[in-house]
Amino acid sequence: MTVDLGSPLTAAHLLSAADLLPVHLGSAVRERVQRGRDHLRTVLADDERPVYGAKTGFGALVGFAGRASEADQCDNTLAHLGAGQGPDLPLDVARASLLVRTWSLAQGLSGVSAHVVEGLAEMFATTFVPAIPRYGSVGASGDLIPLAYAAQALRGRGHAYFDGVRMPAADALVAAGLKPLELDGRDALALVNGTSVTTAATSLALSSIRASHHAVADLTCLLADVLGCDPGFLDPRLITAFGHAGATSVAARMRGMLEGVEPSGDRPLQEPYSLRCSPQLLGAAEDALRYVDGVVTADLGGVSDNPLFFPDDDLVAHGGNFFGQPAAYAADVLAMITASVGNLAERQLDLLVDPSRNTGLPPMLAAGPGQQHGLQGVQLATTAFVAEIRRNVLPASTQSLSTNLRNQDVVPFGTQTALRAYDLAELLHLLVGSLALGLRQAAHVGARRPTAAKCAELLAALEKAIDPIDPDRPLDEDVRAAADVTIIWSARS
Repeated sequence: MTVDLGSPLTAAHLLSAADLLPVHLGSAVRERVQRGRDHLRTVLADDERPVYGAKTGFGALVGFAGRASEADQCDNTLAHLGAGQGPDLPLDVARASLLVRTWSLAQGLSGVSAHVVEGLAEMFATTFVPAIPRYGSVGASGDLIPLAYAAQALRGRGHAYFDGVRMPAADALVAAGLKPLELDGRDALALVNGTSVTTAATSLALSSIRASHHAVADLTCLLADVLGCDPGFLDPRLITAFGHAGATSVAARMRGMLEGVEPSGDRPLQEPYSLRCSPQLLGAAEDALRYVDGVVTADLGGVSDNPLFFPDDDLVAHGGNFFGQPAAYAADVLAMITASVGNLAERQLDLLVDPSRNTGLPPMLAAGPGQQHGLQGVQLATTAFVAEIRRNVLPASTQSLSTNLRNQDVVPFGTQTALRAYDLAELLHLLVGSLALGLRQAAHVGARRPTAAKCAELLAALEKAIDPIDPDRPLDEDVRAAADVTIIWSARS
């Protein structure tokens, strides 16, 4: 995959940013970046025209003059933002954040130097990754503190990673064959004054959660098949009467998965809600995911910075295009989706290991209960995963706090919501793996073979990748493997 900075940026590009990724600047991109830069120079030459951050101090200190030297203004911009704390961001989030920032700057509205965009593009052909601390952003005036660390690393200051090894940024640049970026005040401010970390983390979380959502739908069908359930809860007339587009879409996928299924006749007339209401629950999640899709698409296609420069209108527009409220709401929605879909997967596993509800399979799916324990440890872990998700699902986008001498008197906390959604996506991935491992083990301890062709294919993929639990063994790696197998299979089906 390649990225053309003259074309739309997509979530798929962000997924690829963790690896070596060619990023191209065409002549049209170079021309518009240069036009924006020329306009900036014209405005700066006019003593009567104010330009935030180029002629002034920052934030609440905008009423004071900035440094006289452009180099000093750059240093001042970045130095005072060196207040981040905590562990480094995951490397895929850091790389994706810089790809979002690169695309935004390449639109020519930020007044940056062309060599800044070129230098950022060159980075993606290497394994260089800035070391960015997790804590410090409120997502209001952009992700100021995290992006300041990224900018400093690109200048050869602070720390960075090369080939996954953390080292001084200057050494990482040399190892990557990159030159330190030379920045002036406007370049530095443009690098930090956007919601790129928030957008990137939300996009990566969305991709992972959507994949897990599809996987849970497919595993629900496999569960229904091995238990011998009647698929009537997916009847298209029933679902159409419900009236929700997401449920209609999910139910259609599930009917395709269960095509050819033969009910055993041994199940109750009405299944527990974790089966019977699965298209309604997963359908509501699908509707919510489509909302997040729209927010992420808009963020990836928008310019996040302040001020913006419009050469054709001779306009310097000061405003709030760095305010990450849309992504904050979207990431909170993602957290709620992980809670509901994750709870569904955990409840389905609980059903599967319970001999009173699993059509006579042994408790905990143990191959010799008492002497062996089957899924007992895994089920305990899924309970902990769900509890952790629930503990973190309180909306952050509504928790505004005033800061910066009340200049930033409302803030969206988009960075917090996005990084939390990214974390919760991993827990949902593990819940997918736990349920998938349970279904693989059910086949070993006497569950009927699937009667629907696609369900049989999914179970065969799990059986090929994972040995039965007989005897007991540590299952942490198996849970992760089962998740990966299911996600890959679901994406291809």
